[in-house]
Amino acid sequence: MQYNKFTIKTTPEAEDIISAELAEIGVDGVEIEDAGIPEEIENSAIFYDELPENNIDADTAYVSFYLEASKDKNKVLSEVHELLKRLSEFVNIGDGGISVNATEDKDWINNWKEFFHQFSIDFDDGKKARFTPSWEKRDDNSSYDWEINIDPGTAFGTGAHHTTRLCIKALEKYLKKGDSILDIGTGSGILSLMAFKFGASRAIGTDLDEGSKTAVWDNFNANGLSDANFELILGNILDDSTVQKHVGSGYDIVVANILPDVLEPLTPMVPSILKEHGIYITSGIIDDKADYVRSFIEKAGLKILERHDDGEWVCYVSEA
Repeated sequence: MQYNKFTIKTTPEAEDIISAELAEIGVDGVEIEDAGIPEEIENSAIFYDELPENNIDADTAYVSFYLEASKDKNKVLSEVHELLKRLSEFVNIGDGGISVNATEDKDWINNWKEFFHQFSIDFDDGKKARFTPSWEKRDDNSSYDWEINIDPGTAFGTGAHHTTRLCIKALEKYLKKGDSILDIGTGSGILSLMAFKFGASRAIGTDLDEGSKTAVWDNFNANGLSDANFELILGNILDDSTVQKHVGSGYDIVVANILPDVLEPLTPMVPSILKEHGIYITSGIIDDKADYVRSFIEKAGLKILERHDDGEWVCYVSEA
């Protein structure tokens, strides 16, 4: 199959968030090239292109993505330009230029699988969860409290990305059996899925992408949750009164793994959505924006209980 390769010139600071966001607009593969090799390479769902030697400057990174030749590249490139413009308000994206290289003949649908392998999350209470894609056999010599079947569709949809791991760990710590959860920007449904595994009785997810329907239920069905009390609401909770009415209030936990520019208008709404002393879990926060996010969480009247860091990403746990 023919693919066109596009390369964004950016910075090491921005490479991770750009890669994750690219997946949300329908790219088929992502590679990162920079002067170093990320420590998290073996545990990430992002597809790094490691070169033993290169001449890349320390302050430069290249994020490449692939599109099927039959796709409308102008539409996707327009979305990429808008994405870069939005991200530039929160992170130094550097040059931000996009170059086009020769068409490559690669079977990305299958070749990327070599980069994604089973991984585990260790929780503070000593429990463990293992996430395994369908094409790998589990190592049955190890014991895990939760075995999760997951086939990655995006970097933020597998549980491997830093921000998702942070949210999963916070859910495991704070969720009590029978709790209800609102998962804003649910994507593949991985956070709601894990909430049910931790004992949630009900979950509602909101998302803008109609593709979430298939992704969520594929993952739920693969993990014995076909009868889970879950509902997906398509639409923007920030400004759609129908979505807001449908979501309602009285949740034990609200989780939002999204970028600060969405968290800022969302957060003032959260206290009215949560029960008294309900928990608000937020991630998708690059570390140099952590103080900024903290300020509007506190301004909304929420009490910050914990901050957790994973690489350059931050998660806040707050209480209403």
